[in-house]
Amino acid sequence: MSRILITTDYLRPGDAVDRYLREHGHETIHEPLRGPRDADELVRILDGVDGALVANERLTADVLASSSSLKAIVRTGVGYDSVDVEAASALGILVSNLPGINANAVAEFTIGLMLSASRHLTQLAAGVDRGEWPRTDGHELRGATLGLIGFGAAARAVVPLARAFGMTVVCHSGVGPQIRAEAPEVEFTDLDPLLACADIVSVHTALTPATRHLIDARALALMKPTAIVVNTARGAIIDEDALAAAVGSGDIAGAALDVCEIEPLPADSVLRGIEGITVYSHMAGQTVEARDAAGREGAVELVHALAGQPAFRVNHPTVREFRVPLRVETR
Repeated sequence: MSRILITTDYLRPGDAVDRYLREHGHETIHEPLRGPRDADELVRILDGVDGALVANERLTADVLASSSSLKAIVRTGVGYDSVDVEAASALGILVSNLPGINANAVAEFTIGLMLSASRHLTQLAAGVDRGEWPRTDGHELRGATLGLIGFGAAARAVVPLARAFGMTVVCHSGVGPQIRAEAPEVEFTDLDPLLACADIVSVHTALTPATRHLIDARALALMKPTAIVVNTARGAIIDEDALAAAVGSGDIAGAALDVCEIEPLPADSVLRGIEGITVYSHMAGQTVEARDAAGREGAVELVHALAGQPAFRVNHPTVREFRVPLRVETR
């Protein structure tokens, strides 16, 4: 019997995921993520664990090196920048994610953020709640240009929704010609021209060393003064100091952010108190449907990974002996 740690907060003892893992001969341990954990706490809960179904845990090289029994990690989401994949590979630990698992949820939320920012919905409702009756004009999405940064599953799911609103869609991405050919309604371009022409810039790329602070002061200076930034990817892709300065000075119109560099948003964050910037609580992918799919598929992936047969591995670790027998269903 192997031991599986579950930290994703919406997965609970006795639920379908828990039952599935137990039916496949695994012992489950639930330690739901409620806030930032330090390294010592992570080492403690990973002690004696063979597999981990995790939220955005900061699984650093030191934490992983202290988890001698750990063989497989599955992120119940798309992003895996919280895991030191290079260190995991060197230690023989498989790392998997669930690509596209919440694409529809993220796409719908992205459109919601565009509408909210363009029509000042949050500010209008807050004004009414204060006893006011605000009459601020907004902008329609129809006829606007949407600039997508990245063209993964979520960004691709945004395209038909944006087109249904009558938007023109341009994209900056490193995807190959085959994927581009499958999206003839999207114009692919370099980053600078996209920033210059877009009325709304929506971030969907992964966080890597190359994309950290990709949207910085230089990038923001290229944008229209009426432009809006939307981010449902990772907070660190945007330089928050530069964004606060750009919106505060009127160089761009605003930003709707579902993610920030430090989560939860610190009390002293530069993003607070800036009219035009609204920060949400990293909920784009969190629907009942997406959570159900992520939990279910994450459990299946972990069982397969522990058996040495992962479907969605993001690394190629040093080969090590897996002690769990191949007792899994065919996917």
